[in-house]
Amino acid sequence: MIKQLSVFLENEPGRLVKVTRILEDAGIDIRALTVAETADFGILRLIVNDPGKAHRILKENSVAVALDSVLGVEVEDKPGGLRAIAEILAEGEVNIEYVYAFVTRSHEKAFVVLRVDDRERAVKVLGSSSIRLVGQDEVSNI
Repeated sequence: MIKQLSVFLENEPGRLVKVTRILEDAGIDIRALTVAETADFGILRLIVNDPGKAHRILKENSVAVALDSVLGVEVEDKPGGLRAIAEILAEGEVNIEYVYAFVTRSHEKAFVVLRVDDRERAVKVLGSSSIRLVGQDEVSNI
């Protein structure tokens, strides 16, 4: 499991600057991010090197933030890598609620972040397919 921060942002100029400045000042390194937005607000989802510290610092600065667990999966960094994971989960009747990915300089693999409707089932299905799950320590040390 990987810890993910979900930050509520009003859709106004400078909101992302505030969050990233707080994290920068605290020495927090962003590993991956995605933004889901509407006309009025967005949800910034972040994977960082120190999620506990980031969560605490953002709360101390009156930022609306939640910390939850998501799956991290290692995939081949080639065409079809994500499809293979999606197919395994679909065959195991696990629904993917959202997904985003990132690559690193030190790996030939990509990492996919998944939020699924049934985490325990997803872990079992992926594990039985020899898919390697990525843990927080690995992501923190990239």
